[in-house]
Amino acid sequence: MPKHPLDAIDRRIISELQADARLSNVELADRVGLSASPCLRRVKRLEREGVIEGYRAVLKRDRVGLGFSVFLAVKIDGHANERAVTFEDAVCAMPEVLACHLVSGEADYLLEVVVADLAHYQEFLVGRLLNLPIVREVRSNIAIQTRKAGAPLPLDVLEQLP
Repeated sequence: MPKHPLDAIDRRIISELQADARLSNVELADRVGLSASPCLRRVKRLEREGVIEGYRAVLKRDRVGLGFSVFLAVKIDGHANERAVTFEDAVCAMPEVLACHLVSGEADYLLEVVVADLAHYQEFLVGRLLNLPIVREVRSNIAIQTRKAGAPLPLDVLEQLP
């Protein structure tokens, strides 16, 4: 949780920036009903507090040659913290891995991986992931079609919380 709860203006600022991070401060201020200086102070505070982690361009994966998405359920041997951290560090260093989640359930980790095609996925899986000594089992789920990905966080649900 942030140090200070997000008020309605903070949530509007974040929503606007999630929709278009290229907004000028003046345009952002106008959209959220502030003057430029207080708006900029709020944005800088949200960045400083780590609420806003950064800004990036969202790419069409297939247009840049990375249209093959796979979701991996990974089981590891044992759960000794040091070995698990070594696994996490190794997969997080692999550029093909977009996300790594420690989960409960049948798997220990869920990974989202993007590569060019099936041949590159095989190379990634067999040549790199399965070479990690802690990996016991991997189940692959290949994305056939993506209808929604990288959506903005639904900050409006915060208003419904007690």
